[in-house]
Amino acid sequence: MIDVIIAGGGPTGMMLAGELRLHGVRVVLLERDLEPTEVVRALGLHARSIEILDQRGLVDRFLPLGTKHPLAGFFAGIDKPAPERLDTKYPHTLGLPQPVTERLLTEHAVEMGAEIRRGCTVTGLSQDDEGVTVELADGTSSRARYLVGCDGGRSTVRKLAGIDFPGEPTRVETLLGEMEIGVPWEEAMPLMLEVRKTQKRFGIGPFGDGVYRVVVPAEGVSEDRAVMPTLDDFKEQLRRVAGTDFGVHSPRWMSRFGDATRQAERYRAGRVFLAGDAAHIHPPTGGQGLNLGVQDAFNLGWKLAAAVHGRAPAGLLDTYEAERHPVAEEVLNNTRAQIELMKVEPGPQSVRRLLTELVGFEQVNRYLVEKIIAVSVRYDLGSENDLVGRRIGDLALKRGGLYDQMHAGRAILLDQTGTLSAGGWADRVDHLVDVSEELDAPAVLLRPDGHVAWAGSDQQELEAELARWFGAAL
Repeated sequence: MIDVIIAGGGPTGMMLAGELRLHGVRVVLLERDLEPTEVVRALGLHARSIEILDQRGLVDRFLPLGTKHPLAGFFAGIDKPAPERLDTKYPHTLGLPQPVTERLLTEHAVEMGAEIRRGCTVTGLSQDDEGVTVELADGTSSRARYLVGCDGGRSTVRKLAGIDFPGEPTRVETLLGEMEIGVPWEEAMPLMLEVRKTQKRFGIGPFGDGVYRVVVPAEGVSEDRAVMPTLDDFKEQLRRVAGTDFGVHSPRWMSRFGDATRQAERYRAGRVFLAGDAAHIHPPTGGQGLNLGVQDAFNLGWKLAAAVHGRAPAGLLDTYEAERHPVAEEVLNNTRAQIELMKVEPGPQSVRRLLTELVGFEQVNRYLVEKIIAVSVRYDLGSENDLVGRRIGDLALKRGGLYDQMHAGRAILLDQTGTLSAGGWADRVDHLVDVSEELDAPAVLLRPDGHVAWAGSDQQELEAELARWFGAAL
């Protein structure tokens, strides 16, 4: 029997496949499309996602292929400089087209031993106490101990599992595509910038090789959103918004997206889990969607692996939803707010002017930016210690950076006292005796996802948390 079947081969599914294989879990990933998509829906990676790649020793594959962009004007396009002293070694966005991110994560998953089957469409599922049977469109079926739906906002797995997807339907729609323009960029750019002063959902920018990324508000919401827009649709909306169609021609691809905001009622139904867009959809403001999915996978991977190997303590799998559902809820909230702030009506514009004043305060600016780049996420683990539940940055240790010690995906007891012990958990937890001027705690227990499970100096308290997160001692 397969250990885990993943439905959906986007960044979330590929990240999860790599994480599971890191822990020796047999993974089969089923992807409907025969070839990877060329559509560039997401444009980059935020700080927390880059940190995750660093924790697994992958960041050097991504950094050379991307462009570092400052975190200025990131919340609803409010034009303010990037805040200072961000709590991350990556205080920027890494501009990287989604197909490149997906390709690199796919290469990693394959290197780790994940089996990827393309042209496989899930049509049915059933589960019992031992596993999940997945039925495919070609009449075949596969069986696994667990199934994870990473198959997007229209998730088949979510529907088959009977998980509701409440929320708000699309109210405004935007056209998106890559194409050439018929005027010199030096002429097009000033007009584009002038229009963007009031219409934040509009933009044209060079994408390389004479191709431009074009984003323009649609006039309404299409009756059938599965029908892709035409070049004439783009020309008509460009003329409506900017007074010219910029001579657009020769499109590479064209698409549309809405501002629907929905979240799965639950992230788990028995042995079936949801991650990424299958669990939540929201407007793309702030570029958070791909990052949110990758971070879902990072949270779920080590927990699911522990269950497969029979080492998961009671309730561990339920912490995935308990931790990630509130995070996505916050993203839905801030993207919904940003969409309102980007409207051109007098009311939203008045609120936007007020918020623009507030973002001029350093603390407000940092608060909003850290929310979007996800470095301020704190899971509620029931501790009054503010450090517990937060992720740890790449602390400078005597032996180098902390993230260099996390490539194997194991938990770490970072012990500055040298008096503690991971004892019977040595097969799951690395005891790292080292010191850092950046860590204001005698010792911390880091989960494989880099979040602090415990901080202190008491051995009995430590052992209780080791058992809570990693099962019984040997």
